[in-house]
Amino acid sequence: MSLLFDHFTLGSLTLENRIVIAPMCQYSAVDGSAQDWHLIHLGQLALSGAGMLITEATAVSPKGRITPGDLGLYSDANEAALGRVVTAIRAQSDIPLVIQIAHAGRKGSSHAPWDGGAQIRFDASEGWITEAPSALPHAPDEEAPEALDAAGLERVKHDFEETALRAVRLGFDGIEVHMAHGYLLHQFLSPLSNQREDSYGGTLEGRMRFPLEVFEAVRAAVPEDVPIWVRVSATDWVPEGWDLESTVALSSKLKDMGCAAIHVSTGGVSPLQKIPVGPGFQVPFAAKIKAATGLPTMAVGLITEPEQAEEILQDGDADLIALARTMLYDPRWPWHAAAALGAQIKAPKQYWRSQPREFPTLFKDASVGQR
Repeated sequence: MSLLFDHFTLGSLTLENRIVIAPMCQYSAVDGSAQDWHLIHLGQLALSGAGMLITEATAVSPKGRITPGDLGLYSDANEAALGRVVTAIRAQSDIPLVIQIAHAGRKGSSHAPWDGGAQIRFDASEGWITEAPSALPHAPDEEAPEALDAAGLERVKHDFEETALRAVRLGFDGIEVHMAHGYLLHQFLSPLSNQREDSYGGTLEGRMRFPLEVFEAVRAAVPEDVPIWVRVSATDWVPEGWDLESTVALSSKLKDMGCAAIHVSTGGVSPLQKIPVGPGFQVPFAAKIKAATGLPTMAVGLITEPEQAEEILQDGDADLIALARTMLYDPRWPWHAAAALGAQIKAPKQYWRSQPREFPTLFKDASVGQR
């Protein structure tokens, strides 16, 4: 039997298969509130047959957004708007639904990628003053953020707690805390962006302190049966930056605190990064973290072929396969993968008659007769 289409238990969740839809920002919210686009976008992915769906990075505060169009869950209006999307998905799909909660830090106040992605000045109509561990800009030509003081750290921690509580009220099955891609919690971890001289900087232990406090606060705020895990950047791809050894140390600490898994990505904290992009280029990091900690890992990054995904699992390099751009390009990738690997997959009954004649048992419980 294909491992990709075997069940997997993640905390209290049972996944039908090992395919995870990774969080992908859509930059299409209004004041943090989900719109019709989110209903259509997430709705189609919920019918894909994947084992789990993680929604895009969802800001814990207005300042926590990457762009003015980022999704948020920091107000009653945000909660109502996202609740509409969740309710619609629940009515049509039993896919486990997970939210990624995040704070952009110094990478906030930016234009959407299709508008160039550059920083928006704080005094522009849609801009704001960003915040970070240290008053260091992401790029030399950008405005410096404000360094978070003690009160600011408590505020951010509280924002993560409140967003997690809102997510539980909406019925999300799990929570992923974003510590990757150069956003705020990653900024605390990396010596390239954290040059604090207090207990939240300096040594590895100091730089890990605030991200671990945030995880602890989120874990304590929500019911025990809601699994919580973390997305990390396993390396900055910059000399003297955050690296795999540090990620293993962080993951070990998280495991002791009840973290259910590690979602392994890389990069994002510095424009100086030099990433050797190629098929499965981040998989070795997931493999080493899994081997060192025993935590379930999700591998992500240029995994595009069913056979490639299956091999990663068969080799024991990861437990779950996370797909992002591949799912945007082919929202029925799980169907096609099941056909290629001789497996079965769930599909909505309204689509059962689309089952190809050469794969007559592809869809579970399908009846393909017609009058």
